[in-house]
Amino acid sequence: MVTVTLPDNSTRTFASSISVQDVAKNIGTGLAKATVAGIVDGTQVDADFIIHRDARLTILTDRSPEGLFIIRHSTAHLMAMAVKQLYPAAQVTIGPVIENGFYYDFAYDRAFTPEDLEAIESRMSELAEQDHKIFREEWDREEAAEFFRGIGEDYKAEIIEDIPKTETISLYRQGDFIDLCRGPHVPSTIRLQSFKLLKVAGAYWRGDHNNAMLQRIYGTAWNTNKELKAYVNRLAEAEKRDHRKIGKKLNFFHMQDDAPGSIFWHPKGWVIYQTIERYMRLKQNEQGYQEIKTPQLVDFSLWQKSGHADKFAEDMFQLRTEDRSYAVKPMNCPCHVQVFNQGLKSYRDLPLRLAEFGSCHRNEPSGSLHGVMRVRSFTQDDAHIFCTEDQIQSEVAMFIDFLHEVYRDFGFDEIIYRLSTRPIQRVGSDADWDRAEKALADALDLKALPYEKLLGEGAFYGPKIEFSLKDCIGRIWQLGTIQVDFSMPGRLDAQYVAEDGMRKTPVMLHRAILGSFERFIGILIEHYEGAFPVWLSPDQAVVANITGEQIEYCKEITKSLRNKGFRVTSDLRNEKIGFKIREHSMSRIPFILVVGERERDTRTVSVRSRDGTDLGKKTLDDVLDILEEGVKQLGRLDSSAE
Repeated sequence: MVTVTLPDNSTRTFASSISVQDVAKNIGTGLAKATVAGIVDGTQVDADFIIHRDARLTILTDRSPEGLFIIRHSTAHLMAMAVKQLYPAAQVTIGPVIENGFYYDFAYDRAFTPEDLEAIESRMSELAEQDHKIFREEWDREEAAEFFRGIGEDYKAEIIEDIPKTETISLYRQGDFIDLCRGPHVPSTIRLQSFKLLKVAGAYWRGDHNNAMLQRIYGTAWNTNKELKAYVNRLAEAEKRDHRKIGKKLNFFHMQDDAPGSIFWHPKGWVIYQTIERYMRLKQNEQGYQEIKTPQLVDFSLWQKSGHADKFAEDMFQLRTEDRSYAVKPMNCPCHVQVFNQGLKSYRDLPLRLAEFGSCHRNEPSGSLHGVMRVRSFTQDDAHIFCTEDQIQSEVAMFIDFLHEVYRDFGFDEIIYRLSTRPIQRVGSDADWDRAEKALADALDLKALPYEKLLGEGAFYGPKIEFSLKDCIGRIWQLGTIQVDFSMPGRLDAQYVAEDGMRKTPVMLHRAILGSFERFIGILIEHYEGAFPVWLSPDQAVVANITGEQIEYCKEITKSLRNKGFRVTSDLRNEKIGFKIREHSMSRIPFILVVGERERDTRTVSVRSRDGTDLGKKTLDDVLDILEEGVKQLGRLDSSAE
């Protein structure tokens, strides 16, 4: 007799051993049809796995996140099968699941072309329809390694040699294709219907530039063709919004090999940067933060004392001069503690909120650099709150309100909350962690905010809340965070005098809202597709003449609006007005003020918005009102609704 306990704690008893698939069939034909795998006593298994004794079972369907993961993993194997059939000389290496899809790395003597991808995808569809059953086989380690060497798959043999001796060597077979894999997989290739290959890129074997260059084929897979189509459309929209293309087109910035991972900001891009900085400075002042500035170059001993050298030394730019070792600042935290330490603090001084627009440098791998989204030189909207344990909850609650206000002002209303709890390797007592985790959870509950709990994902020094926002095409960006730190203040000798006269170590809250200015600007560019709200637009309006007779009046209007604090330019070129309007509309300038003979004579302008709407003739006071209202709206309305 075998008793199976299901997630709702109901049980089913069977006369003998039974497969996961047959349990699903016993429950219902619909469930059986949707089953892709199972979880038996906490371990993922194939649908044909036999349950020999009493166990807890979760049946994974194609609608569950775990089921979708397995579909994507199985699709990666389907791709490898197709590649081997079409290009037998290609060697198969590794093929993991990634966000929204998968990839597989191949060693091949020539570059795969777009035509190759089409052929591979077509063969994948054929193989899927052939309904190849997928079987798990357990092999002897040496026999498996020898098998792969014998068929020319040297990379697979190398992988086997590195697998811990305690692990079972499992291979999966589908038709004439066999691959090394832990599994599980879908029962048959017929379950793999909604996929698409996306691109080819280079990748070093095991990520080491000293190793051979491989070819990485990326793909995506979904439960239904509808979901696949939606994702592909989203990719196309994301491509259209690529901040690198828009940044170049609108003359915001550029990057070059002379300074890898660093940004050359052009005037228009720097206006956006400065506008955000001024906004954050104002908001932080309103929230009681005191702004500071700390050095870029700091003796390496401070990073050793803070613990950063042990964990991040490879990511730090280091130099040696006058028999001293230094590191270019990769983060601001230890330096902020040094400011706190100047002069003994009292409990009456807490909470102390120190903020810095801190310029940091990290030695990110060259292959990971991506426009302004992933750089080596960046500026954080960084701040640290020094407080007592009793103040954690109230400070976190206040921070959440602050963060919400900022995100709304930039045009983001949909926020995702995640609470990361204690990892296995950590500092501080369990009692400390209990209190800190409760304080963060209570702050979220106080705001009635739904959140996902990520068990064991906290930093080694304390738990944290992560805030992610969703952009206009549904992409999720992790930005803000607030983290409780038990470790660093003590390691760096931070103390305050408590109410009882005893010296105590403060709690340190690390917090950021935007993350880094550079990445946030990249997100904004893609979210708005370069059509920024009025307050963020590098040029808020342009004055354009129709003939040379209106030049002086255009200059007068431009000067007047500039004197009122608006970013206004004039276009006095000897070009047709239609050409000027099209050009400035494509440059995403919110308002185009057209001046002809009639407007000059009546002391008015004809106002057009960048989306082509004709707002009619307006006086200068009317234009001021329009601009003031546009700025006042911030990003809280659709960018086209100026």
